[in-house]
Amino acid sequence: MGLPKLYPILDAGLLAARGHDLRWAANQLKEAGVELLQYRDKAGSPQSVLQNAAAIREAFAGAACRLILNDRADLAVLASWDGVHVGQGDLLPEDARRVVGAQRWVGVSTHNDEQVQRADASSADYVAVGPVFATGTKLDAEPVIGLDGLRRARVLTTKPIVAIGGITRANARSVIEAGADSVAVISALFVEGESVEKVVRDFLEILG
Repeated sequence: MGLPKLYPILDAGLLAARGHDLRWAANQLKEAGVELLQYRDKAGSPQSVLQNAAAIREAFAGAACRLILNDRADLAVLASWDGVHVGQGDLLPEDARRVVGAQRWVGVSTHNDEQVQRADASSADYVAVGPVFATGTKLDAEPVIGLDGLRRARVLTTKPIVAIGGITRANARSVIEAGADSVAVISALFVEGESVEKVVRDFLEILG
């Protein structure tokens, strides 16, 4: 499988904290031409997650963008999305696979060498590795692995790697050079005085 080099994540908590509308953010990403998007909502009810998933799907109607839902394999199926991303405390990739089927993508988060090796042996389609740099997006963030940790992960898996954690326009290129196939961007999408569309286009240009 081939991963787009940019993997934006719309986080419900971050959007609410910054006063951004979900549809507005989704439209900005669509206009910038993103091809892969994850929606993460740790606190929302199943009903609100499904409503928001429907709004994002509507925003991307007609666009060639793969939509990935965080955590909830069952809701990904109900929302007719393209895959699910699970963490270490969520469903195992094999269990998520049984829920979403063979055609949808399953991604898994990893934070150390052992987890990368387990993910490599699993049915996951891609492996997220991080946090590469310090991040303020998650209160329970794992220890920073740095570019060296990313390089080790590249040796440990043949699956596509999504690097995550503290990635900005300033350091994104170094992450790709260290072995990542794609970079996940969350808070760095929102820069005061710049449109999300402009920031995303910058990332796409930097990442080539």
